[in-house]
Amino acid sequence: LRPPHWLTTLLGGSALLLASCAPLPPEVERPLPPAVPEADYAAARTRGEAVYRIDAEQSLVTVRVYRGGRLARLGHDHVVASRAVEGLVLLARTPAEMRADLHMALESLTVDEPELRAAAGLDTTPSATDIEGTRRNMLDKTLEAARFPYVTLALTHASGELPKPTLNVAVTLHDVTRSYPIPLEIDAGDNLLRARGRFALLQTDHGISPFSIFGGALEVQDRLDIEFDLQARRW
Repeated sequence: LRPPHWLTTLLGGSALLLASCAPLPPEVERPLPPAVPEADYAAARTRGEAVYRIDAEQSLVTVRVYRGGRLARLGHDHVVASRAVEGLVLLARTPAEMRADLHMALESLTVDEPELRAAAGLDTTPSATDIEGTRRNMLDKTLEAARFPYVTLALTHASGELPKPTLNVAVTLHDVTRSYPIPLEIDAGDNLLRARGRFALLQTDHGISPFSIFGGALEVQDRLDIEFDLQARRW
């Protein structure tokens, strides 16, 4: 039994009101984009090794965000996405020397693009106001994107060989770094590379407090499920 429209609207409006009435954070200097160690990759390229640069327009990262709490039925699950991953990938002559250095601006994140939401099979329909409020709360309150505007990933070989190695991925988010072993599927040609994989992380592991209202009766679950499909071109 779905909640009456007026109640959903009231709850959504209350969440936006709470966000709009909150005091503005102090002005902070926006950090510069992370520096990719291009000299290391240039040296590898000079040695004749395969170095690729991420093609952001052809790459996609999606994050599934789940509702929780006693009033979860009144909220929505969401699909957060980015098409702004940047960085370099080295497929060295030996698996142990494989590496990649990537980063993504949090400001690039979108919420609930219709085609991504449909593909995820989500069973509710947030309004445009809900979506905008979710994105604003995510960037301002949860991720504090003004202070921590980027997520960075440093990938090194853990085990296995192409096309299905497992890489150790050090994720720096909210100024906290945690490492995850992530199995990848890599399709590498002379000029193009494609890498796909998925993993999960807990927001609290990165010092992030998941967003909640009404004393936690309606909240975002701690776990995020992340899937990526990255494409790169030979540099």
